[in-house]
Amino acid sequence: MEQVFNPYLPLIEYIPDGEPHVFGDRLYLYGSHDRAGGTAYCEDHYCVWSAPIEDLRDWRCEGVSYRRDQDPSNAADDKQLWAPDVTQGPDGRYYLYYCFNFHPEIGVAVSDSPAGPFDYLGHVHYPPHILGGKLLQEDMVFDPAVLTDDDGRVYLYYGFAPACEKEFIAPNFSDEELAKMPPEIREKIQNLSSESFGENSMVVELEPDMLTTKGEPKVLIPGGHHTAGTGFEGHGFFEASSIRKIRGKYYFVYSSHKSHELCYAVSDRPDKGFVFGGTLVSNGDVGLNGRERPVYPMGNNHGGLVQVGEEYYVFYHRQTNGTEFSRQGCAERVTILPDGSIPQVEITSCGLNGGALAASGSYPAAIACHLTDPTVTGRIDYADPVMKTQIRVTQCQNVSYITSIRDGAVVGYKYFDFSGADLLGLELRGSFSGTVAVSHDAEGKSPIGELELGMDAPVWRMVLLPIVPRKGKQALYLHFAGEGELELKRICFFAE
Repeated sequence: MEQVFNPYLPLIEYIPDGEPHVFGDRLYLYGSHDRAGGTAYCEDHYCVWSAPIEDLRDWRCEGVSYRRDQDPSNAADDKQLWAPDVTQGPDGRYYLYYCFNFHPEIGVAVSDSPAGPFDYLGHVHYPPHILGGKLLQEDMVFDPAVLTDDDGRVYLYYGFAPACEKEFIAPNFSDEELAKMPPEIREKIQNLSSESFGENSMVVELEPDMLTTKGEPKVLIPGGHHTAGTGFEGHGFFEASSIRKIRGKYYFVYSSHKSHELCYAVSDRPDKGFVFGGTLVSNGDVGLNGRERPVYPMGNNHGGLVQVGEEYYVFYHRQTNGTEFSRQGCAERVTILPDGSIPQVEITSCGLNGGALAASGSYPAAIACHLTDPTVTGRIDYADPVMKTQIRVTQCQNVSYITSIRDGAVVGYKYFDFSGADLLGLELRGSFSGTVAVSHDAEGKSPIGELELGMDAPVWRMVLLPIVPRKGKQALYLHFAGEGELELKRICFFAE
């Protein structure tokens, strides 16, 4: 039987900022479009993927849905398309809302199909009696989200509110500090120094033309500088607006100023009254059961909730290739409790599979949901995004693998269903002298196998080690100790 794992799209595809929507009998995924080894966010055109709602393991590419140069503001094609969202308007057509990299406009495109392609429609603007009908530009029109409510009214959400861990955005680096940063980060910070930013998450209702606001925007939830006494303390709004109506309640999902976590707020109204709900997911599992140290190299996060049948899922993204600019979409099933709350979910390798992956056959090593070594820190280092020196997933010539595996590295997968496998294969290359121990726990307290490794292989080589796993759904962790450095391409299960 076909299976799906995280990331749920092919490993050569990079669709972060994923907004999932069910239209008809398919789940459509809208997001920005990174590149492997990219040097900036969202360097490619928008591309839509979809899957039948009865089988979220069967994704297909719908093709390019919108090109950067379709917007007259980017005729020179020198801007990047950042995180979009899509809604089906009251007229039955599908409307794409988007922004460019810190460009003060929200663009709108329209299509007769949820898969696109979309045609440029215009930019969101005020009506003539408000500020002369000028473009909506206040409070940083960034990461738009859009909701068509059951009564046909349409609401637009947006905002960018740097604070706390993101305080560097109002840059205070010296010339010497800037000179030491990677060129793409230095340029980004210098560009940001000329921008004015908002303070909170914003919302405004739109007219049926899907372009004109009905009034002026208002604050939805507070940004990090304005959380005292609000219930949002420690989890103030930063970016990544996303909105859904679930069981008669409005769930606003956003990235907090911690950046690696997606939080949610709930209200009975689409435009006010939101109260903090909690953290949905962290791409380092920080906060889950009190965890303080990440289980995966952290970076920014963006995604949304979706109901498919009777199940609910949260979509988010992870960082790869040792950079913030090569992000891949992941998803996890979530549980909405009777009181409407959603417990934080752990990141896994099995994601949308509907259960643990079969411990048989072979899997790309890059589906690991746990990558740690002594260099992994509990914070995001924005001067060196995702820390290129640490263990990571990378891609070269359309092959993804884990690289920079050194002494103290732990590579983990959640979860596999063990029934008959008693031999584990690891496809490795590199020079290393030491051991690899296998366990069901991240601490390695209960080993199920161990192998002495002494190799100096510039090409991929399969090594085999006996394992004695427990039956049923189990995590799998590889613990490396020794001298040298390895890369891991595949893991394989065999039954003797």
